[in-house]
Formats: sequence, C-alpha cells, structure tokens
Amino acid sequence: MYGLSGERYLPERELTSLPGYRGAGPVRVGNGAVNQFQADVIGEVLVALHAAREAGITETEFSWPLQRALIDYLEHNWSRPDQGIWEVRGPAREFAHSRVMVWAAFDRMVRGVSEFGLDGPVERWAELREKVRLDIERHGFDAERNIFTQYFGGSDVDASLLVLPQVGFCAPDDPRMLGTVAAIEADLLSGGLVLRYRTDTTVAGLPAGEQPFLACSFWLVEQYAASGRGSDATALMERLVALSNDVGLLSEEYDVRYGHQAGNTPQALSHLALALAADAIVAGSVPVGTSAAGPGL
Repeated sequence: MYGLSGERYLPERELTSLPGYRGAGPVRVGNGAVNQFQADVIGEVLVALHAAREAGITETEFSWPLQRALIDYLEHNWSRPDQGIWEVRGPAREFAHSRVMVWAAFDRMVRGVSEFGLDGPVERWAELREKVRLDIERHGFDAERNIFTQYFGGSDVDASLLVLPQVGFCAPDDPRMLGTVAAIEADLLSGGLVLRYRTDTTVAGLPAGEQPFLACSFWLVEQYAASGRGSDATALMERLVALSNDVGLLSEEYDVRYGHQAGNTPQALSHLALALAADAIVAGSVPVGTSAAGPGL
C-alpha cells in the first residue's frame, strides 16, 4: 500500500485536534490495513489482467513475469487466514470471498497458458485451482441454510459473496448462489440497500452499526440481471443512480435514515460496480427506465 506521494510509511494514527466533516470522527491518517494480509487482492489483479488479454491488450515483457511472481507468492500463502476485502480489524479468518479470489487467481493463470499460449506450470496451477475449489465447497458452504458463508465454519452471509458468479466460480442461477442471495436479502438489506455484513458480530472488530455499502447494492443489481430477475435489477439500479449527487458522483455508503451520502466520497468502487451493473442489465436485455440514464451513467 502506498500513500498519495508514494510513501510506504503509513501507520494509522488519530488526529484528535480535528473535528471531522460535520463532526464525524475519529479523524485518522494512515491506514491500519498496511499491516494486513488480504488474499483477495492478488486474485483481483490477475482477473483484471486476464480480462485485458481477452480484450486484445498484448502482454509486455514485464506483465506475465509479474503475474508469475504474484502466483508464486500465492502458491505459498493461499491457505493463510486473512483480513479479507473489508479489511476487518477482528481476527484473521478464512473468508470465503478471499478464498474464491485465490481460486480465480489460479484459474486465470491456467487460462493464460491454455488459451493464450503463455508459459508456466499449468498442471500444478490446475491442481491447486481444484484443491482451492474443494476447500471452499467443503468448508465455505452451509448445506443446512443452502448458503455460501462469510468465512469457513461460519453461518452468516456477506455481500462479497455476490462476487462469486462475477469471477466464474459458480453460475448466477446455481441453487447455492440463489440460496445465498435469499439470505443476503433477508439478513443484509437496510432500507432496501445492502450492508456489507452484519456488524453486530465480532468479525469486524469495530463498534456495531454502519450504513449500506453502495458497491454491494450494485453487485446485487448485477446478480439480479444475470439470474433472470430483470425487474428487480431495473428497480434497484434506478434507485441507486438517483442517489448520486449534483455532479453524478457516489460515495462509499448511503445513510438511508437521513437521506444523504456517507463515508469516503467519491468512492471509485461504487462507480466501478455501477458500470458493471449497467453492463449486466444490457447483457440481460433488461429495459432501463429514463431515471437510470442520469448523471451517474
């Protein structure tokens, strides 16, 4: 992790002399995540670079060696518990989303060899890909609830599980995924928008209570569109786009109680998720109303 000027010394500390925007606090600089292991990140990078290959972008002399260096690190560290996509401050766990992104990392490396003729130990990567998949299905799935779980051995869902079909781990209409979506709708909706996870547990390591996370709600739009729930996708998309500010930007969260944006503003992840949700709606031939064609799109 790097600071805005490329600095690497980023310990988190509170600036008690500053009140924060509209009294929000504590004000912090640095980020405690600098000391965390987040296994999903390597998967995110390798998925993106594989998408670039599929789009016709040619590998440079450095890009494939970089990917091989990343997967080499993952080969030796993939089974480690981590802090996950949400940078939780509770104990490191075997988060299902993180483990799926590990699976995706090995999958894209296998496909780099098999589909694009790149060099590498494809048999070993394929074996590890299958090992990770079995690990997820055995330990990250609750058959009684018919849900993928937030972490291995847990019984709750997490909005990051909506990413599983996006990276190809399972189909959007896989019965296990549909069960997971139903649980997310039952457990994580607040004012019709999606929370990242239940904050009344010990997972986050922070006080309970936060606002819905806009990227998660856009992920639900994508899931709806990809699984045949076109009207639900359209309705949620139109509501989300209407939350953008006067210049079409979205924040990290939305306070449904008081009707205003909250958290980091603007939030790139919210806009990326919006674009992917729009693509999913178009791919599913879901008609989008005029209100969804506003400044957010």
